[in-house]
Amino acid sequence: MLDLKFIKEHTDEVRRAVANRQMAAPIDEILALDDLRRQKITRLGELRRLRKEVSKERNEDKGKELRIEVKALEDEIKEIETRLYELLLEMPNIPQPSVPLGKDETENVIVYQPEELPGFDFEPRPHWELGEKLGIIDFERGAKISGTRFYILKGAGAKLQHALIRFMLDLHTKEHGYLEIYPPFMVKKECLYGSGNLPKFADNLYHDAEDDLWFIPTAEVPLTNLHRDEILPPGKLPLYYVAYTACFRREKMAAGKDTRGIKRGHQFDKVEMYKFTEPSESNKELDKMVDNAEDVCRKLGLPYRLKKLCTGDIGFASSLSYDVEVWAAGIGEWLEVSTCSNCWDFQARRANIRYRPHPESKPEYVHTLNGSGLALPRVLIAIIENYQQKDGSIAIPEALRPYTGFDIIR
Repeated sequence: MLDLKFIKEHTDEVRRAVANRQMAAPIDEILALDDLRRQKITRLGELRRLRKEVSKERNEDKGKELRIEVKALEDEIKEIETRLYELLLEMPNIPQPSVPLGKDETENVIVYQPEELPGFDFEPRPHWELGEKLGIIDFERGAKISGTRFYILKGAGAKLQHALIRFMLDLHTKEHGYLEIYPPFMVKKECLYGSGNLPKFADNLYHDAEDDLWFIPTAEVPLTNLHRDEILPPGKLPLYYVAYTACFRREKMAAGKDTRGIKRGHQFDKVEMYKFTEPSESNKELDKMVDNAEDVCRKLGLPYRLKKLCTGDIGFASSLSYDVEVWAAGIGEWLEVSTCSNCWDFQARRANIRYRPHPESKPEYVHTLNGSGLALPRVLIAIIENYQQKDGSIAIPEALRPYTGFDIIR
C-alpha cells in the first residue's frame, strides 16, 4: 500500500509510475475523498466544540440536536475512510528509478545469458513425450481425477519432484542462511490483503466461502503474514525464511502450445524465499536473493538467463524485480522459474509490519522481498528435457542423486 501522504505530496510522480506500468488507478478519487474527509473532520471539530458550549449552558434541546448531528457526521467520516482505504488497496507499488521503461515483457532487459546452449546429437523431445514413455507422468489419469491442467507424477517422476524440493530446501537453509517454515496452505483473507493479492487478484484465487479460507497462490502469502501486526525489536533484521508449499491458481489459460505438458497448471509445487529487511539494505538483499535462485540452477547444471523486468511487467506489489529463466531443450523455450522482487514497504504497510532501528526509536515499516527458489514443475521440465539421452532415458543431475537414490530414469 502506498502512503496517502506520499500520493498527495508526489501526485505527478505517482501518475507517471502508474502510466509506466500500463495501468489505471483511482488517484483522482483518492485525492477528492481525502479532501472531503478533511472538510468533514474540520466540521466535526466545530460541532464538538459547540456541543461543549451548549452543555455548559444546559440547553438540552440544542444539545440533543447537536449529538444527532455529530453522530451522523462521525458515520459519514467512517464511510469515507473505509472507501478511501479500499481505493488505496487498488494502487500499485511505485517502480524504482532503475526499473527499465517498457510496455510489456518483450521489453525486459537481459542481464545475463549463456553464450551457447547445450547441443544434442539427436532431436531432443518434449517432456510430455518422454514422461509418458518412461511412465513418470500420467496426464490421462490426472484429468480423470481433477480435470484439465492436472496430472500425476508416478514412480521415479514423483521421487524426482520430491528430491528437487528437498535439495532446494537444504541448499537455502544450509548454505544461504534461510530458516525453513512449513506454513498452512489455506489462509484468512486478511493475509491476502497483506500480501497484495486481494482485492486485485480475487478471480485468480480458490476460495472456501463457507469457512472464508483461501488457498494460497504462493508461500509468499503466509510468509508475509508471519509478522503481521508486529513491531520487531532492534537487531532482529534481516530475517530469512524459506518454505515449500503447494500453490493453487485459477488462472484462465488460453488455448495453444502451453496446453501441452506440465508447464501450466492449477496446482503446482514451489520453494519460496522471503526476507524482512531494513529499508537501507533491501536492494543489497535482493541481489543476494537473486544469486540464491541462480545458485539452484548452477548446482543443477541447468542453462539459465537473468532478466530485469520493465515497468510494464513487474508485479503489482513490486518496486524492482528480476526473472530467472531456465532453458528447456525439448520445447525450445526459456521457462521462468523465479521472480525475485523487492516490495519496499508496500506489503509492510498493508500487513502492519514494523521494526525499531534502536530501542528508543519510533517504529518504521520494514521492507519485504520474495522470490521462488525455485518453482516446480518447470525445473522438472528442464531436467527431463536437458538431461535426456539418445535412448530416451533421463540422467539425474549429480547434485540430486543423493536425494533420488538413482542416477538415471529408464
